[in-house]
Amino acid sequence: MLRAVAAAEPAGASTTELGKEAGLARPTAHRLLVSLAEEHLVARDPKSGRWSLGPELYLLGVGAAYRYDVTDQARAVITRLARETGESAFFSARRGDETVCVLSEEGSFPLRSHVLHVGIRFPLGVASAGLTILSHLPDRDVDGYFSRVQPESGWGPAHSEAAIRARIAAARHTGYAVNPALIVEGSWGIGAAVFDRGGRPAWALSLTGVETRFKPERHHELGTLLLEQAHVLSGRLQV
Repeated sequence: MLRAVAAAEPAGASTTELGKEAGLARPTAHRLLVSLAEEHLVARDPKSGRWSLGPELYLLGVGAAYRYDVTDQARAVITRLARETGESAFFSARRGDETVCVLSEEGSFPLRSHVLHVGIRFPLGVASAGLTILSHLPDRDVDGYFSRVQPESGWGPAHSEAAIRARIAAARHTGYAVNPALIVEGSWGIGAAVFDRGGRPAWALSLTGVETRFKPERHHELGTLLLEQAHVLSGRLQV
């Protein structure tokens, strides 16, 4: 339920919407939300009735940041990507079968895609960050992912298993993954994986922008820069 509330940020969501997202009946969802609210883990707007994340989560996050937060190491890389390309740059972390955007930096180009923001989650294989992570997993892990998750059901036929596998093959060839405006029309993304000490793809760097800025002739330029900076960041995170 907390993940469902987090996915609804920053606008929040109604009890019915959250129950549907979590796969729970509305009375069950309401009971859980009330219990979470009593612990200040979620909060409810008295006017709209919409639920959002609560203040206690911030305090818990402060405690967990000492052990898990890697955004300080990534910040300089994200800033450089945004400055050198003019596009919006992002750092996402893998969490199970999803990616979560944990850091962002706007580029200088005035037109932006507005697809990603800190806190947003996508299934692996949907946005470029998750696609590049998925493409660097062993085949058995990719097979396991598709046995558990069917992105097509929530994201349409462009995210069928066959379509994603084709994009995985392309990403394995180039080293970086391209999302050709499959989430929002006209909004492109390119991502490169960042690896942990065990050589596993645990994070991803990505750039997003409008289609006119992501013509095929620029893919190699952006992809190469992402790969270079992903290599730098992987080294920092493995120390």
